[in-house]
Amino acid sequence: MLRSLEQTPVTGSGEDPRVAELRAAVSRLRRELAAHPVEFPDRAIAEDELAALAAMASHGIPELPRLRRSLLLIAGSIGSVSALARGLSEVRAAVDLFGQPPRG
Repeated sequence: MLRSLEQTPVTGSGEDPRVAELRAAVSRLRRELAAHPVEFPDRAIAEDELAALAAMASHGIPELPRLRRSLLLIAGSIGSVSALARGLSEVRAAVDLFGQPPRG
């Protein structure tokens, strides 16, 4: 579950806690998708966009329009796979954090 930003410590490197949340949520959903045994038509789109989100999170604070675009593509490609709904919701919540000013 997504942690509150007030409870998320800022690392010694001064990392934005929103980036840490995004990286963790994306990582969890990527693992869940990799373990999901059923193939579906847009799986490759979801995998590509999750990889793009992971790359954005590894390079500092991502641009909100790009985050939202990736989220829409991921949601459209796996939205009907109920087994992945929780992970998708966590990624959405992490993306939504970027609409708020950073706390630290």
